[in-house]
Amino acid sequence: MFWTMDGGIDGHTPIDLDAVDLVGIDPLLSYVWCQDMADFAERISDAVAGRRLARAIQGKGAFRRFKNELHEEYPHLRPAWYAFRGLRAKRRAVEWLVDNSLVDDETGERFGAEHPDPDLP
Repeated sequence: MFWTMDGGIDGHTPIDLDAVDLVGIDPLLSYVWCQDMADFAERISDAVAGRRLARAIQGKGAFRRFKNELHEEYPHLRPAWYAFRGLRAKRRAVEWLVDNSLVDDETGERFGAEHPDPDLP
């Protein structure tokens, strides 16, 4: 369910946050996703591609440059990147569930242990 404090669930009616039993999801800061790109660039076996991808994420516009570099110069790495990024996102989602007591610690730890970062080419 998507809602905002000002627009409520229907987009028009403001909502009293104390009157609902929902858990808000705050967006992650961009540096978290940028670190994923840096980790990917560092861990791939193609040193030239790794250096170019790492250089692409320096400064403003990092996400666009990384995407362009990956798609234009290293399309064969896209499946590995999407798997890497997706798995990290899933682990963060499970960590959020644990942090908000929606799943227990043991379940979260088991998920993390069963879903390590994938091997990269």
